[in-house]
Amino acid sequence: MSRTALAYITAITLLLVSIWCGVSIGSVNIPFEVLWNRAADETAANILWKIRMPRVVLAGLVGASLAIAGAAFQGLLKNPLADPYTLGVSSGASVGAVMTLFFGISIPVVGIYTLPTFSMIGAVLTMVAVMGFARLVDRSLKMETLILTGVIFSSFLGSLISLMVALTGEELRQIIGWLLGSVSMRGWPYVQMIAPFVVIGSVMLWTQRRELNALLYGEERAKHLGVNVKRSKYLILAGGSMLTGAAVAVSGTIGFVGLVVPHMTRMIWGSDHRHLLPLSFLNGATLLIICDLVARTIIMPRELPIGVITAFIGAPVFSYIFYKQRRSKGGRA
Repeated sequence: MSRTALAYITAITLLLVSIWCGVSIGSVNIPFEVLWNRAADETAANILWKIRMPRVVLAGLVGASLAIAGAAFQGLLKNPLADPYTLGVSSGASVGAVMTLFFGISIPVVGIYTLPTFSMIGAVLTMVAVMGFARLVDRSLKMETLILTGVIFSSFLGSLISLMVALTGEELRQIIGWLLGSVSMRGWPYVQMIAPFVVIGSVMLWTQRRELNALLYGEERAKHLGVNVKRSKYLILAGGSMLTGAAVAVSGTIGFVGLVVPHMTRMIWGSDHRHLLPLSFLNGATLLIICDLVARTIIMPRELPIGVITAFIGAPVFSYIFYKQRRSKGGRA
């Protein structure tokens, strides 16, 4: 068996196991046979298909979106610390979503897609602003410059969110609950809301898999290899921002998934984006399904925000990557 086949078999197996654990474990344990025989336990079947399955599917789509977006951003910027959270893209998406909730915006033509649309607009504008400001400060776009720029924009956008929360009235509970990050009680409508954007954004990034491989050698080398660098950048940024905006719109701000999953996948299976992107997609779905399972069972009957669990995992990994990079730079010096 080839290494690539083993990678996909492992990722798919872990995903299937996590899905079953997510739908079966809880205050009510679901028998396996309910999957194909609703009559075996009608109550368990209703819990499975109306509550847990949409929650697990939504968690999987959100995790997959953030992970593949993170993998693309890291490849584009040649920086393992780049992800939607550290670059401020998640904060921009949050501002777009909170503004929609705060002002009660609803576009008749768009309908239920109003929230993810404004969230994606916020994500795209933030990504453009971060890249533009970082290039003004340092044309070489060094790692430290990008991360600091992302922190600056995240802080500013966070203050805008705090302002809207402070001014809000009846919407306060909805906004606060959304900001904490959760896939609880969302249901199939939220799955329908995010699914088209996951497909479109993932396809956009998948079409750039070879271009991302070429960009690892630098923009000049990529140009010599026939890559339209400017077009590729726009497609990657647009696809990644679309995925981030859609994920934030349905689940709130969930950090570090786009950092941890691509990094671990790259360490184990290599940096070829032809496989890194789909493997990150699968592994991201697995990670967030497991994190959601932990969040809702660790202190039953209460639930933790899923962002708390991902932060517990992501913060140490972020520290490790940053330490490793700084040490390697010091060693070369």
